[in-house]
Amino acid sequence: MADFRLRREEMLDGERLRSMLDESPARAAQAILIAAREGEVEAQALLGQILLDGQGIAQDQPLALRWFGIAARQGHLMARNMLGRCHEHGWGCKANAAAAAEHYLQAAEAGLDWAMYNYANLLATGRGVAQDPPHALRLYQRAAELGHAKSMNLVGRYLEEGQHCPADYAAAFDWYRRSAEGGDFRGQFSFAAVLVDQGKIDEAVTWLHKALAGGNLNFLQVAHRTLSSAAHPEVRKLADAFFQRAAELSNTESAVIA
Repeated sequence: MADFRLRREEMLDGERLRSMLDESPARAAQAILIAAREGEVEAQALLGQILLDGQGIAQDQPLALRWFGIAARQGHLMARNMLGRCHEHGWGCKANAAAAAEHYLQAAEAGLDWAMYNYANLLATGRGVAQDPPHALRLYQRAAELGHAKSMNLVGRYLEEGQHCPADYAAAFDWYRRSAEGGDFRGQFSFAAVLVDQGKIDEAVTWLHKALAGGNLNFLQVAHRTLSSAAHPEVRKLADAFFQRAAELSNTESAVIA
């Protein structure tokens, strides 16, 4: 049986704590709780996450919000970003896009790519802040340069469509490729679409399968509709697989809600 007693240096190691969660969620949660109560900021942020997700511990969104706040006050940028997520989506509190924007902005200004992405999403849609798509694009670009795969895909979209920047199809293709290789399912789908346009059907199908494996419910539903009208038969026949996977996720989410 694995030994889940933590040395002090291991309490500070977020990767170590996360690997423990994969090995034994309940035992790892106990170790994380102890470390968090002893003031280890990485454990405090991770405790907020597992409380939010119900991973190895009973789900408790208000308590998750509290621990994110504790870690954020110690300067933990991802915890600050997660406070924004909680306020944006109403996890453990009343939804408040303006409060979410404040948290995202603080973490973004400190250099966190995820916060840049989340704040840019609010700017792009005008939720909690004045709508400012050019500013959103600049933030997506900053996050993309830091290696944020989801931002890479969005930069590609702006460039492909020429939104708030000159259209540049070659640059868009490159950002889609980098996003796909970075593991973003939307980037994989975007990259596959360009490959289809280039006649590289086998390669496109490979990336579509990757997007299928990683996609969330909303993405799968939209992708199914898109693929259903695809001109190429090998691409079009994948629509059924996206529909089936979406149905599986829908059933799973319904069971959790019930």
